[in-house]
Amino acid sequence: MHIGFDVSQTGSGKAGCGYFAHAMVQAILDIAPQNNYSLYPSFGDFYFDPLMPVLNPYSGRNVQYGPRHLTREKARAFWAGGTLDESLGEPDIIHSNNFWSPEKTPSGRLVYTFYDMGFLVDPSWTTEANRLGCFEGVFRSSISADWVVAISEASRAHYLKIFPHFSEDRIRVVYPCSRFADSSATGKHPKALEGLPAGGFLLNVGTIEPRKNQRRLTEAYARYLAQGGAPMPLVLAGGKGWLMEDFQKHLSALGIKERVVMTGYVTDDELIWLYRNCYANLYPSLFEGFGLPVLEGMQFGAPTITTTSSSVPEVAGNAAILLDPADVDAWAQAMLRLTANRNERDALSAAAIEQAGRFDWRVSATALLQLYDEALASPKRRVAQ
Repeated sequence: MHIGFDVSQTGSGKAGCGYFAHAMVQAILDIAPQNNYSLYPSFGDFYFDPLMPVLNPYSGRNVQYGPRHLTREKARAFWAGGTLDESLGEPDIIHSNNFWSPEKTPSGRLVYTFYDMGFLVDPSWTTEANRLGCFEGVFRSSISADWVVAISEASRAHYLKIFPHFSEDRIRVVYPCSRFADSSATGKHPKALEGLPAGGFLLNVGTIEPRKNQRRLTEAYARYLAQGGAPMPLVLAGGKGWLMEDFQKHLSALGIKERVVMTGYVTDDELIWLYRNCYANLYPSLFEGFGLPVLEGMQFGAPTITTTSSSVPEVAGNAAILLDPADVDAWAQAMLRLTANRNERDALSAAAIEQAGRFDWRVSATALLQLYDEALASPKRRVAQ
């Protein structure tokens, strides 16, 4: 089988989509070396990382790279070209992973990874340009994709609700897993957080943006402190996203600016240390396609308080405290209860490790390869060009 795989978001500044694509392509390269692979650092015109074309993260005798240096303008011309199959290397499977879906479909089977529809659920969670770009890609996938990979049962159900014309037999769930291979890793104490004691801080991981709900989390943290909670700092580990320009003013208004530590982007080793050494991992996201920070924290034994929203209960199982993400007081009370009860914290830590063990990249990669086989054995969807 010749597999063409979109690796456009797997560069140094990876977020959720990029981590999924990076770990998945590495897993299928490991377990199916008999296949041939064409990897595409430039894929479509929606997402472009200028550093990605010069990277070479995957290698092997059966790995080749497709177009590398396509700007947005050149990408439009490339994907509209008359020799698309030849330019892509004539793969049997073309797998899109960055929300973009081609308007002109190649002759190989087009597989599309669907993450979530958060950009439609609430307009305040993203920018207009991002919302339009994401919707265009997802909508086009419902017309042109032969098969869709959903990253959770919640995402699968949402896709079929929005696009009832897409056959439910051609959309399968393939779960992401942690990108960290070694569960015994201890990580590296972040340089920017010298003096931060192991076990003496609360943690939130994720881009600081409206959908991740850090405003309500910090409101809950302020109430927690006001009600006599242990004065451990709240660490927000992640870069600042969109529509959060006044977040520092928000913290000042709550009177907790000096208690909240914003790390910015952290390395993988630093993130492992934070997960392993936090008192609790707090993840109040309003909407997710999966919820990687929950799973990755659990892998390292982080006791978890998280959201009842969307896909996250699939990830957390019965190994976390699940709360309405809009209920600020409930979050404050859960923090108070957990910081006052070491036994409950330790029980959650043990349950977290067991729950994380249910997710394995080899299992997910095997499921994806089975989908590829089924796609090749099925007729291609007929799409009017």
